[in-house]
Amino acid sequence: MLEETQDTEEIIERVAALDIGKAEVVCCTRVPREGSPGRRMQEVVTYPTMTRSLLGMCDHLRCLGVTRVVMEATSDYWRPAFYLLEAAGFEVWLVNARDVKHLPGRPKTDKLDAVWLAKIAERQMIRPSFVPPREIRALRDLTRYRTDLVAARTSEKQRVEKLLEDAQIKVTAVATDIFGPSGRDMLAALIAGERDPKVLAQYARRRLRAKLAELEEAFTGHFTGHHALLLARMFGRIDAINTDIAAIDARIGAEVAPYAEAIARLSEIPGISPIAAHVIIAEIGLDMTRFPTAAHLASWAKFAPGVKESRGEEEGPGHHRPRQLLPGPRAGQLCHRRRKDRHLPR
Repeated sequence: MLEETQDTEEIIERVAALDIGKAEVVCCTRVPREGSPGRRMQEVVTYPTMTRSLLGMCDHLRCLGVTRVVMEATSDYWRPAFYLLEAAGFEVWLVNARDVKHLPGRPKTDKLDAVWLAKIAERQMIRPSFVPPREIRALRDLTRYRTDLVAARTSEKQRVEKLLEDAQIKVTAVATDIFGPSGRDMLAALIAGERDPKVLAQYARRRLRAKLAELEEAFTGHFTGHHALLLARMFGRIDAINTDIAAIDARIGAEVAPYAEAIARLSEIPGISPIAAHVIIAEIGLDMTRFPTAAHLASWAKFAPGVKESRGEEEGPGHHRPRQLLPGPRAGQLCHRRRKDRHLPR
């Protein structure tokens, strides 16, 4: 026997969805039709992505009484629209394009993307991605840029080692760190024109002086003016990056001052340095209520760009995409995809 239930369809009355590109934003707005319960009115407008146009879009959405604006995470193009709408007081949702793609009925043309996104947003068929507050975003920009600088410095140091190998200078086989005080003095002498292995070996300090004979052998090579020119440029880049890293570190220190207690607690965990603590706070913030379960938090932290790069990992041909977390009663469990050519889950 069929019985009437008390369920009501949960629809966001006034919603807007953005399909964002580099030069244009397609905005679809859906609102109730006055005097016709259950009927909807829809408007699709294209705006340039310039700030003045986006501010005009914000004013128009405010006049229509829109309460929630939804957009897909398209490259970095979503940031200007998201930040302006957030500052204007709208409830802004950034959704994963993969989640939207998996819903049945999605149209196959770009022009209808905004309409489709608005329809599923008003029925709350999608969930927002985590976007930290403004102050955490600023800290994240700093920590990620610092990671990029460290990676650039590492690449330049590797070029130095390859250049020395090309000149048959085998000092890297004797000295653990050729960029320490001893190594820099030796290489600076090479750049200045010194070629005598015995003289170069005498620049060794402390424990490295026990390897003078090995250093003399290592500096016996074919280091030319061509190598000196390149080595000077490489050392100049390394020194410039060191200066930039020091400036960024000072700025990060000022930004994390309000989070001193959290950083101290994170630093008590074995293996977590203060720098790693800065990255963790920059990637996940301090509000843990944004993550439904500990599994969601762990999944985000594991695959967040800043955390991944801080571990020195790089995406290559064998890199696996992160596994999705299932919504609903099975939240926190991993969704295993299967490949056609094998039956074991990743």
